Amino acid sequence: MYSFNSRIRYSELDETGRLRLESLLDYFQDCSTFHSEDIGLGVDYLKERHLVWVMSSWQIVAQRYPKLGEMVSVGTAPYDFKGFIGYRNFLMTDREGKRLACANTIWSLLDTETGRPVKPPKGMMEGYGLEPKLDMDYAPRRIGLPEDLAEGEPVQIKEHHLDTNHHVNNGQFVRIAIDSLGRKCEVKQLRAEYKKQVMLGDVLVPYTAFLENGKYVTALKDKEGALCCIVELTEDNR
Repeated sequence: MYSFNSRIRYSELDETGRLRLESLLDYFQDCSTFHSEDIGLGVDYLKERHLVWVMSSWQIVAQRYPKLGEMVSVGTAPYDFKGFIGYRNFLMTDREGKRLACANTIWSLLDTETGRPVKPPKGMMEGYGLEPKLDMDYAPRRIGLPEDLAEGEPVQIKEHHLDTNHHVNNGQFVRIAIDSLGRKCEVKQLRAEYKKQVMLGDVLVPYTAFLENGKYVTALKDKEGALCCIVELTEDNR
């Protein structure tokens, strides 16, 4: 498993002094980026070949959010390719090697000129290789939507929401969904399903439901009502 070591920074904390969920997602996303860059399959490689990996879904399970100054190790490994779909695990551990959080992700490889999915080149698959699937409780990719959803305040997409692909970064969707809840909760599991790319100047409208089983579901739609992303948060009631 590819990994790097880091230390939890003050800028990554929530008001309780522990790592924010969004910062945990950023660590995992950065880890996969570092992995690709270090093996020569990063941003420049993809750009030259008119390719881009687009996130289809996240599942993050948090066992403990580390505190300020803690040393952590963040790792990632792809475990399967099927056609144009790639599957990748993530893991964060503490100084003693105990699991803090893990994740499963599903990605689609697209041709940026046609917008169509394509199979990874042979060299890409050989470069990554495959490792055994991480031991975790895997949730379905698709997230069901409740019938009763309360409409929230629209959010206009600004430059800080974008990444190098010029569309809203998958972590920013999660940040917008969390902000739309209007309440604080400690999350033990995040699931996110991505439906449509969103660009600079677009408007996202959150529609939220609070379920009896400790789950919060937010549907992010554009002005025309098209579904762009679904985020499900499961509260930790331990």
